[in-house]
Amino acid sequence: MKVSKIILISPDQELHARMLAERFSLALLDATDLADAKPRQIERYLRNQIDPGCAELCYFFLFTRTGLSLVQVDAGSLLRIKADFYSPTVDYRRRKGGGKGQMIAKAVGLQGGPAPSVFDATAGLGGDAFVLACLGCSLSMTERVPEVRSLLADGMRVACEWGEVNDISLVEILARMQLIDSDAATHLQALEDVARPDVVYLDPMFPVRNKSAQVKKEMHVFHQLVGIDSDADDLLELARAKALKRVVVKRPRIAPQLAQAKPSYSLEGKSNRFDIYVCG
Repeated sequence: MKVSKIILISPDQELHARMLAERFSLALLDATDLADAKPRQIERYLRNQIDPGCAELCYFFLFTRTGLSLVQVDAGSLLRIKADFYSPTVDYRRRKGGGKGQMIAKAVGLQGGPAPSVFDATAGLGGDAFVLACLGCSLSMTERVPEVRSLLADGMRVACEWGEVNDISLVEILARMQLIDSDAATHLQALEDVARPDVVYLDPMFPVRNKSAQVKKEMHVFHQLVGIDSDADDLLELARAKALKRVVVKRPRIAPQLAQAKPSYSLEGKSNRFDIYVCG
C-alpha cells in the first residue's frame, strides 16, 4: 500500500502540505475551493481522485482545518485516520479514564514516587504514549513507518496549537512527548548510559487473522500500511539491554510471547495483556 497524493482542503495548512509533499515526493492537489464545502461534497471529490482502473484501495493524505489525516477510499467506503489528542472523546478519557488505576499505568510502574521516563519504540498514532504523558511520564517515541510518523507529528502540532488557545494543560502534556526521527533499533543502539529510559514500551504489530466485526477497520488499514513487525523479537532483546527498570510489551490477549521469552509477570485484560520484563 502506498499513499498516492496529497489533497489540500484548508488554505491555512498550505505550508505544511507543501513540506509533506516535498518530503514524500508526492503531487499536491489544490482543493481549497472546498474549504467550506459540506462533507458529502468533499467525499465525492475524494472518490473522483481514484485512479481509473485501480483494482486496489487508494490512499491519500488530506489536509483540512484539523490538520493531516490518511484517507482510504474506494467505490464503497471512505475511512479517515488521524492522530487525535483533543477531541471530546480523547478529552473525556484524559479526565475520566481511570488515572493510575489503568492497566497500562500499572504495567510501566506508575505507583508511588516519580513517574518513570518511557521510550515508546512503536508509537503508532501516539495513543498509549499520550495516556502515559497525561499521568506524568516523560516520553520519547519512535515510529519507523514515515507515513504514520507524519500523522503523529502533525497531530501533536495541531493539538498544541489548539491547546494554546483552549487548554494550556494539554500543551504541558504534549511537551512531555518527544518524537524522534529514527527507527527504534537505531535509536536504542545509539543510546548512551546517561540517556537510558526507565521503561521501554513495545506494541509490535500482530497479524490480523480475519476481518470480523471485532477488529476495528482502522487496524486493518494499519496492517496494510505498516505490515508485520518481523523484527519484534530482536527489538525485545535490545530493549531489555537498554531499559533501566523494565520492558513492557503490549500484546493481544491470545498472542504468543515475543521471542518465546517468559516475562517476569503479566497483566491481562479482556482483549490485551501486558508482559513485563523486570531489568537489573
